[in-house]
Amino acid sequence: MERRPKTPLEMRPAPLLDVPIDQLHRAAGIPLPAMQPAATVPEAAQEEPVRPEAGLGVDALLTDEDMVRRCEELLQKYKSGKTQLEARIIENERWYRQRHGEKTPRNPGDPDPCSGWLFNSLANKHADAMDNVPTLSVLPREAGDQAGADLLSEALPVVLEQNEFEQTYSDMWWYKLRTGTGLTGVFWDSSLQGGLGDISIRSLDLLNLFWEPGITDLQKSSNVFYVSLMDGDALRSRYPALRDAQEGFGAGAVSLARYVHEENLPADNKLMMIDWYYKRRTGGREVLHLCKICAGKVLFSSEHDPAYREGYYRHGRYPFVADALFPVPESPAGFGYIDICKSTQLYIDKLDAALLKNTLMGAKPRFWRKGDGKVSIEQYADMSLDFVDFNGSGNPNDSIVQIPVPVLNPHAVTMREAKIEEMKEVSGNRDFAQGGTNGGVTAFSAIQALKEAGSKLSRDMIASAYRAFARVGELCIDLMRQFYTEPRTFRITGKGGGLEFHAIDAAQIGMRQTG
Repeated sequence: MERRPKTPLEMRPAPLLDVPIDQLHRAAGIPLPAMQPAATVPEAAQEEPVRPEAGLGVDALLTDEDMVRRCEELLQKYKSGKTQLEARIIENERWYRQRHGEKTPRNPGDPDPCSGWLFNSLANKHADAMDNVPTLSVLPREAGDQAGADLLSEALPVVLEQNEFEQTYSDMWWYKLRTGTGLTGVFWDSSLQGGLGDISIRSLDLLNLFWEPGITDLQKSSNVFYVSLMDGDALRSRYPALRDAQEGFGAGAVSLARYVHEENLPADNKLMMIDWYYKRRTGGREVLHLCKICAGKVLFSSEHDPAYREGYYRHGRYPFVADALFPVPESPAGFGYIDICKSTQLYIDKLDAALLKNTLMGAKPRFWRKGDGKVSIEQYADMSLDFVDFNGSGNPNDSIVQIPVPVLNPHAVTMREAKIEEMKEVSGNRDFAQGGTNGGVTAFSAIQALKEAGSKLSRDMIASAYRAFARVGELCIDLMRQFYTEPRTFRITGKGGGLEFHAIDAAQIGMRQTG
């Protein structure tokens, strides 16, 4: 497979910006040190999310108290709808860390093996994905879009690099392989570029995201909540209304599910921030709003801010991209390789434990000892002594006898090998995929043909990730259309290998009226 294939995107029409510049984040040149000063923007417009709308699950212009109450009701409903999913994600994390043996009942002293066959499958799938990290190539819809498409094709890789996207992509893939669903967020972060703002792309945790139960497409949910724990002191200094806010992992009737960590993670001095995204239909189109709530107080509502009369994000979509590995009906979250292979891994570990126990019993024999026996047990156990005392007459074997160890059943070894082969077959992690050979195949062309045939599972799951990545690119383009209100300069490598500087702003990539 070729490294870094390009995912084409078409230039989609979008209305030109018509909001005064002083109500939006101002843009500036990206790697050049000389930047123009940013325009003064209302503080709320610089850092917060938006508020709910009528007709889509939220009543119009609710009071802050009603907003908080409605938020907690919906959030509790959405959380109860994904209880089983959260339990499965937490359990899968235990398997990923090879801590699943802690729940298996064993006798004291019995071997407790946790072999890495399942982890090896995950690691190989991740390696396949990282061998094919995508990048974006924007294609024009018509001849007049060619210049804008070329500019975006040059600028988007720079935006991805500034976000350290390869690391984000790696984190997303590890999470996707463990839980069955990768989750990427595409936001506008006004703290970047020295306060001028820029696009932020992050890998997120499904335990913190809540959506309407029963929907498959995240964008079809009436509301979406993203809940995060933040440092209490930082929030109190930023929002005076939180001065008396209580600490902890709960927010009213809702609390976040937590992983089982090896280290102790205290909950003190943490506050739960709720980003409530919702949609309203205005002027024949859906408008996205955001309400930010913490400790029972509304900190920001884009719906009541004139700067966001066209929505917090004008593209009208939730800033989350979910990529299910193996989809299931009526849920944007799928299942992954741990869900499929952990039963096989469990029996491999059980057979390993039985084989190891039998081997250890044979390697360290034990003995029956008669209660009134005449053999010195201490001397018998001391292997450094050449002689062992025996008192009285009779046969010493009547006082101490070795406990026989049963001969290992060969079917146990055969079954273990069969389970390992099952793991390889089910996960698509055959020997040829790792460069190994078997069955006497030595010809280079034959090995390459088998590797190509064996990689079709990887190609299929990578294709799904490319489709999700295309949606990430579309969100990036729409954010550039909204917030790049003045030219930003990008340094790129030209066709001849030299440095070139290209300026881009919303007017160059904005939507044009067609027809």
